[in-house]
Amino acid sequence: MNDQANSVDERYATTPATLTSWSRQDTTWMLGLFGTAIGAGTLFLPINAGLGGFWPLVILALLAFPMTFFAHRGLTRFVLSGREGSDITDVVEEHFGLKAGAAITLLYFFAIFPILLIYSVALTNTVGSFMEHQLHIAPPPRAILSLVLILGLLAVVRCGEQVIVKAMSLMVYPFIVALLFLAVYLVPHWNGGILSTASTVPAPSALLHTLWLAIPVMVFSFNHSPIISAFAVDQKRQYGEHAEERSSQILSRAHILMVVMVLFFVFSCVLTLSPAQLAEAKAQNLSILSYLANHFSNPTIEFAAPLIAFVAIAKSFLGHYIGASEGLKGLVLKSGRRPAAKTLDRMTAAFMLVVCWIVATLNPSILGMIETLGGPIIASILFLMPMYATRKVPAMAKYRGQASNVFVTAVGLVAITALIYSLMS
Repeated sequence: MNDQANSVDERYATTPATLTSWSRQDTTWMLGLFGTAIGAGTLFLPINAGLGGFWPLVILALLAFPMTFFAHRGLTRFVLSGREGSDITDVVEEHFGLKAGAAITLLYFFAIFPILLIYSVALTNTVGSFMEHQLHIAPPPRAILSLVLILGLLAVVRCGEQVIVKAMSLMVYPFIVALLFLAVYLVPHWNGGILSTASTVPAPSALLHTLWLAIPVMVFSFNHSPIISAFAVDQKRQYGEHAEERSSQILSRAHILMVVMVLFFVFSCVLTLSPAQLAEAKAQNLSILSYLANHFSNPTIEFAAPLIAFVAIAKSFLGHYIGASEGLKGLVLKSGRRPAAKTLDRMTAAFMLVVCWIVATLNPSILGMIETLGGPIIASILFLMPMYATRKVPAMAKYRGQASNVFVTAVGLVAITALIYSLMS
């Protein structure tokens, strides 16, 4: 009897603890999600989001959390619906069959890998410019500089997924402090900025058109779908049947941190700069930090801006590498080849190194177009695929009938149609 009582006590002592006690690992993942989402794109968000005027920006700010949270929760639930240890490529094959699995894995890879190439170019440009303009030393040849930088990041990658997430969570701290510092620094310089457009309420058709084109900017500024698969797999390993509940808690806290921090930064910038100045920054193809450094001629911002950009790009590179390598490994395995795990890791790292190095060295201008072309694919995987699976896959039947499903589907369709319209116009 005592043994039975003890076993009952142990069962109830361990199960609630997995949900009620917040662990260091949960914090690490929360910051890792934040780190993947909040990167170089954040530094352009005030320009892109602010150009639409005050009222569209307010509406976008209200939509930011539900757009981000519900979409990534849906993708997390999709990965969790698979077998133990299955990543997103395995779950797609499990639910939709071999051919559909291979097709979606291919799309998944080509949605993420171009962004990795963009970060490789941006990292090389940022460090080269910093050495030349702030340190006043001649940077090494581009081929050598890009090789050293990419090798440095891949050295972190070789330490394993947990080390990547920990490295990203550590890099988040200075980035949060830097964003907060810049946002607070701008407060005394607030002059109304975008408020000059608040007195004019746009016509409903014009407002809807502005929102239609601006929603993809918000969606992809907070996007961290490349790391969601690894996140879900780890949650299932850690929490088992409680994985969905705990992952939702981690996602909600990460997204609150993202939205509050980024929107404070965005509003601080747009209250400092006029719509004309934001348009000038966009025309000059500058990040908001670079424009502010030139606008204020402030040595502190001028010196800090490239360092902040470096941290932002490096941690986003690491987060996107997890998703890109996962997609590439899935393609290799679905082709029928079955190399040993270590061999596959080395093949993947070698491929990533060579391609990222070549592209970073060549510095092609076509990368912006590639990123835009990847947008509809990301929106399809992040918004539409989990919602389709919710309706069709028995393992996800318990999530049917929720209002958030309609919202996520609508936002996904808006994002895809707006991106296609932007490409065709």
